[in-house]
Amino acid sequence: MSRRPLIGISTSDHKSLIAWFFDWLAVWRHGGRPLRLSPSRPVPERLDGIIVGGGDDIQAHLYGGEVQLDVRVDPQRDELELALLRQETPRGTPVLGICRGAQLINVYLGGTLDSDIYTSNEGLKRRRTVLPRKTVDIHIGSRLHDILRVSWCRINSLHHQAVQETGDGIEVVARDRDGLVQAIESRHHDFMVGVQWHPEFLIFNRPQQRLIRALINAAHQHAKQTTVLERSSTSSSSAHKSNAHHRGGR
Repeated sequence: MSRRPLIGISTSDHKSLIAWFFDWLAVWRHGGRPLRLSPSRPVPERLDGIIVGGGDDIQAHLYGGEVQLDVRVDPQRDELELALLRQETPRGTPVLGICRGAQLINVYLGGTLDSDIYTSNEGLKRRRTVLPRKTVDIHIGSRLHDILRVSWCRINSLHHQAVQETGDGIEVVARDRDGLVQAIESRHHDFMVGVQWHPEFLIFNRPQQRLIRALINAAHQHAKQTTVLERSSTSSSSAHKSNAHHRGGR
């Protein structure tokens, strides 16, 4: 039996145990091995997949936004997650961004955020709920559409920020009926998807569980490829040393 791929899930140091349980369950039930990552916890040398999770606002100076005094930020977590992406994306590690995580992916790739959707969109109805009460339309032909296998879906909503200008290689692949960005994906990475909602809370929603499963499957393939490359590198190194030894003994 193949091992479960190791999925790092970024959180704050203060995330509630209930919220972490949903993260853990979402990954474990689809065959992954969840590992909580936070500023006070060590990061392993190798991860097979990453979930950049939800949480506090991203610091405005990271995307050239206006600083707001009435929001919570977590500078240490920003640094952790940006460092994770710098470390893992060149390796081709699959990445799923959830809520804040989708925004952070966009910022990492040079994009900007709408720092408060209710200020910039007059008359926007406030919907803050873990229940699927908002409708989003998925772009047909996108990776997300292929994963969810639906052209629209009902989602929950816990955010007040959103992707504004897209970063390098980022495409908008879902919007809600108010026109706000609800999902993004990267053209330059095999698996880098960000959704503005929380699929981990929608445990009985099949399309949302397909999204988690897709990440685990991509992580499993990434782990296999990494193992093959490591074995190939070890074999080449051993052969080189053996040849050098034989030449030296003549």
